[in-house]
Amino acid sequence: MKIHRVTLPQAPRYLPFGYKLMLTYLVFILIPVLAIGYFSHSLYQESIRNQTRSNIQGTLLQIRDNVEYKLADVERVSSMLYHDYTLITQLRSYEEGWSSYERTTMVLQPKLHIAMNATGLKLAMYVFLENDTLPEIYHGSFVNENPDALEGNYNIYHLSRLQHKAWYIDFPEERYGETLVWRQVEKDRDQDRISLLRRLVDSNTPFDLREIGFLRLSVRIGELFEALDYRKIGEGSQLLIQDGAGETLYESGGVTSSSGTAEYLTIQEELDGPGWVLTARVPLTIMERDSAKVRWFVTLICVLCLIVFTFAGMFVSRYFSIRVTKIVSVLNAFREGDLHKRMRYRGKDEFSQIASALNEMGQNIEQLIEQVYLTRLEKKEAELETLQAQINPHFLYNTLSSISRLAKFGEIDKLQRMVLDLAKFYRLSLSDGRTIIPIYSELAQAEAYINIQRTKFGEAVSFDFEVDPAILSLATVKLVLQPFIENALEHAWFGDPIHVRILGYTDGRVVSFKIIDDGIGMTQGRQQQVFHPALGADGGFGIRNVHSRIQLHFGSEYGVKMFSRPGIGTTVLIRFPAVPHGEEMPSLRASTGTSSISSSDKSVSTHIKMLPKDNGSLT
Repeated sequence: MKIHRVTLPQAPRYLPFGYKLMLTYLVFILIPVLAIGYFSHSLYQESIRNQTRSNIQGTLLQIRDNVEYKLADVERVSSMLYHDYTLITQLRSYEEGWSSYERTTMVLQPKLHIAMNATGLKLAMYVFLENDTLPEIYHGSFVNENPDALEGNYNIYHLSRLQHKAWYIDFPEERYGETLVWRQVEKDRDQDRISLLRRLVDSNTPFDLREIGFLRLSVRIGELFEALDYRKIGEGSQLLIQDGAGETLYESGGVTSSSGTAEYLTIQEELDGPGWVLTARVPLTIMERDSAKVRWFVTLICVLCLIVFTFAGMFVSRYFSIRVTKIVSVLNAFREGDLHKRMRYRGKDEFSQIASALNEMGQNIEQLIEQVYLTRLEKKEAELETLQAQINPHFLYNTLSSISRLAKFGEIDKLQRMVLDLAKFYRLSLSDGRTIIPIYSELAQAEAYINIQRTKFGEAVSFDFEVDPAILSLATVKLVLQPFIENALEHAWFGDPIHVRILGYTDGRVVSFKIIDDGIGMTQGRQQQVFHPALGADGGFGIRNVHSRIQLHFGSEYGVKMFSRPGIGTTVLIRFPAVPHGEEMPSLRASTGTSSISSSDKSVSTHIKMLPKDNGSLT
């Protein structure tokens, strides 16, 4: 019997799917993890260095701002005397006898006393007068001066005492309102002090600034540079203040290494005004002290990742590609935004758990999207409240100072008006905690502020309002007008009479306010600095505050714009959408034409001129 052998077809030889997954895993997972671990270690160390440098830079900026604030405070005291027209007028008078005594006791000494009390720093003031009809008044000896004992007080000398002083002879040529010098003179160096030097000039002759006096304000270096503490940036560090010639004025901490400057990170910041340089020298050991910990941490993470990924790859390789495809299809649906797609598996294995997890994830993502949306809305409202809370305290300080001055000189009527207007201003500022108020309330608050300024400055300032009555019941973010009126008085006005004009009208579906002044104006560069503080601006906070609040509430297409030319004036344009306010607008008294802001003081021309269709007065 013959037997036939049947040869079965040989099964194709191929690499199993699980091995393919493992090989792919080894190539595309393990190798990148090792590379990522290596580069992450380097990048993490670099990140630590950058973060440390950033922290030190931020601390240095805070120290610089503190020093600049104190320098500006001393300069402000000198400006109170430099720009005091009444004082300059009295210093030009050469009448002797009783007139000389009266000028000294009734004008000169009170003004010096007010200036000394206008700062919290302990200053010693020396005033040298060209007018020799005024008597010298001093404590101690001119030759053997003792500024420490003179702190909080002043000495008055004749200018002839300085004629042979080298630092006085070398004092730079006068530029009105700008020339002042910080320098250690007389015995300042021995007593660890420094002085602000400034001329007093006759401002009635702007083309020939005649010197009528000289001012020296001496302050302790330790008090001026109190913020310089090397411990703020780390042990072993050093902080220096150096003048323009490279001479060290103050030093905190010390460099103990003898290896040279290569072992130190040097960061410098220039102070506005005197041209001084703030320098920080930080040992590199501060930046590298955590390197070993970071190295071990990254190594441990990489090893753990390798172990976890290896076991995960072995586990995943056992699954069938069809199930993986189903999972991918659901994930793709989620990625495309279809969060309603669900996956169902029978049984109690891992894929059924993945299916259940994916289904729950889709539901959770929907909920999270809604929560994130609500959170962003709440964050936006919180930012609005934060910006609104940043009201400049200098206005309250200056007003209280004016109230004190009125009380001192017995001007009770003006004192009462100013107190009432200040109370009205802050009552309107609170606005029962509301962020959005009607425009008529905003105008009433601006009116209260203007009444305060009118009481302070008299005929030197004037205001005109031209407001379309149709916008009075519309809504606005509170405190959008007052900061610009205040800005015009503080920065656009330098003694000559100034006129400020406020226009309010609608342009389509947009409310527009214009604040126009005929002050000194500003350059294009200065305008850019106001909106971009990183360019070096030392002010403009109130303007940026209003701009940010409007944009946060109404959108980036609204806000504040400025137009200015030096010597001509400045125009500020404020735009926001015309939205009716939710509350019922109070009835307004019927009137037409021009209605003056309520006040018994008629010395200032301040009017609200209603545009056509006038419905009443704002007062």
